[in-house]
Amino acid sequence: MIQRLLAVGLLAGLLAGLAVAALQNVTTTPLILAAEVYETAAEQAHAGVEAHQHEHAAEPVWEPAPGLQRTAATSVATGVTSVGYAFVLLALMLLSGETIEPKRAALWGACAFASTGLATSLGLAPELPGSAAGDLAARQFWWIGTAAATGAGLFAVLRVERPLVKALGVVLIIAPHLIGAPQPPAPESTAPAELAARFAAASLAIHAITWILVGAAVGFVWRHLPTKTSAEAAA
Repeated sequence: MIQRLLAVGLLAGLLAGLAVAALQNVTTTPLILAAEVYETAAEQAHAGVEAHQHEHAAEPVWEPAPGLQRTAATSVATGVTSVGYAFVLLALMLLSGETIEPKRAALWGACAFASTGLATSLGLAPELPGSAAGDLAARQFWWIGTAAATGAGLFAVLRVERPLVKALGVVLIIAPHLIGAPQPPAPESTAPAELAARFAAASLAIHAITWILVGAAVGFVWRHLPTKTSAEAAA
């Protein structure tokens, strides 16, 4: 069973990750590169002699070179993320006793996007390099709390029959937005607003596609990957 879970998670995640990496290369990646141009220009315009000297004194931080190296690094990260998503979906569906097949797994993926992408973006939209942001720890705490509360709320609304539990689920979905996400003191950004809006929309679309593709791949691979028992019987 464990071997089958590992095989399904790895294979489904890699299949979905390859497709998503190709989409990212023509959607969000060009927008990030454009935003980095604005960010670098702003830093050069406001940098003084002291800041310039400090920059050269600091230890260099490795980052992938533009072109093939950066594309490869992004694709690997996307693949690893997709594999993680696949294992999360498998664990949740098995724990809840759900039938693992493509359509239902894709629906679970859509709910996962609603929790980790749609709900969280209402307070913390996807950000380009150079965007203003609030305190990192506070944002992480709000994001995790919102994703967990939304996921639990959706499960209560969609899977539990008791009206009181459904009502509690609605409260869980709404509560994080009543509290509000941490915001920066001044909403400043080096990138144009139009670029930021395009990136936010593209990021959400890619996020949704990732979860749904991972779900569909999990259901497909789970259905078609033979179990050890059936393989031995066939032999």
